[in-house]
Amino acid sequence: MVIFYWYPKCGTCRKAKKWLDENNISVQAIHIVEQPPSKEQLRTLYEKSGLDLKKFFNTSGMKYRELGLKDKLQTMTEEEMLQLLSSDGMLMKRPIITNGEQVIVGFDEQKYHEMFKLS
Repeated sequence: MVIFYWYPKCGTCRKAKKWLDENNISVQAIHIVEQPPSKEQLRTLYEKSGLDLKKFFNTSGMKYRELGLKDKLQTMTEEEMLQLLSSDGMLMKRPIITNGEQVIVGFDEQKYHEMFKLS
């Protein structure tokens, strides 16, 4: 089962969802603000993504700026970052998609093609 965490009001999320629909890829769509991934789910996504945990933060978001996270993240532990991310879906970069093995944060058409082995 492919899980797709998204925020329907986000233009990038809508673009990714449209791509998935056009390519007939069935997903379990989860509203990232109403049902943000738990700390443990995030840990799994982070570990499978191969990305720096800071890449999971929505750095262009209002909440990120309000909390002054640009500076605070430098001294936060991994546990503190996971806790913060799981507390508020608006802090997460989106969409996040996983097929159980791979994780993609954001929408990159080429990476989606690779994940779903489309030519």
